Amino acid sequence: MAEDIRAKLERYKTAPFDSRFPNQNQTKNCWQNYLDFHRCEKAMAAKGADATPCQWYYRVYKSICPTSWVS
Repeated sequence: MAEDIRAKLERYKTAPFDSRFPNQNQTKNCWQNYLDFHRCEKAMAAKGADATPCQWYYRVYKSICPTSWVS
């Protein structure tokens, strides 16, 4: 499974379509991926596991959110 996630991260170009957020305004999508990233990191740290799968959420919110919100 970890190899599959790493392969997806290598092929990553931009955020894929998310049917939960079909509208042009992607603010909620940005916020949800930001929260998912931090929840994932917290959960992985609690388990003592590798946080590599969390990088997916990080890359998605970095590509969707405006630069001024991320930096």
